[in-house]
Amino acid sequence: MRLQGLPAEIRLSLKEARQKRGWSQAELGRRASLPQMHISGIESGKIVPRFDTLLDLVRVLGFDLLMVPRALVPAMQALIRDERNQEEHRDDSERPLYAADDDAPKTQGHSHDEV
Repeated sequence: MRLQGLPAEIRLSLKEARQKRGWSQAELGRRASLPQMHISGIESGKIVPRFDTLLDLVRVLGFDLLMVPRALVPAMQALIRDERNQEEHRDDSERPLYAADDDAPKTQGHSHDEV
């Protein structure tokens, strides 16, 4: 089954990444050596970019394309959602991967390490 165009999710992600950097379509085009009209056409879905053009755009925006086995797509999407949520609520402190919730009930004055 051949896609009839670039999926809307990818087009939206490209546009959001461009806007997050404060770049106009013309600025992204300049950095990717494409005319502004071409960037506009890609974002609107009127133009389906060649793979090498899409790869250039993605890399100029600070991302990369990679192949993920379909079985792992939900896990990858969860990681991406978690990263985006962290960016929105970032407090510049590191967060351990397996941290206990601050709201978890405390053991009555005893550390978990005590025997």
